[in-house]
Amino acid sequence: MTIKILAVIFVGLASGLAVGAGFVAFLTVLGVIPRLTQLSKTMKMIHHYEWGVVFGALTGVCASLRDPELGISAFVLVPLGLTGGVFVGMLAAGLTEALNVFPILAKRINLDGKIVILIMAMVFGKIFGSIFQWIFFVHH
Repeated sequence: MTIKILAVIFVGLASGLAVGAGFVAFLTVLGVIPRLTQLSKTMKMIHHYEWGVVFGALTGVCASLRDPELGISAFVLVPLGLTGGVFVGMLAAGLTEALNVFPILAKRINLDGKIVILIMAMVFGKIFGSIFQWIFFVHH
């Protein structure tokens, strides 16, 4: 029984280390965080972004393992959720900017001069999809 527990601990730690290293390598090779700071004109705060990603990943892992219930009022949770959403959205925007996704996608679907329309369609789709998920799947 002890060997089985140790094997599960080893496999769990090794898997988490592999996924975490892959995530860090992904962000590092693509240069997402430096590009994000460049786009937002906050180059002096790059260390805060990096530590935000690290602590966010650790917090997400702990939350997924424990499934916590926070006894915090909605007045505190709404700003926390908004700032978390803004950070994830900006991280995704930095990733797409680093990969040059929008110009390629616009050219593929024949929207060459209308990239703003494409971006706004994606933004509103994400917003309405998130609202739909929260209304129909989270509270039922």
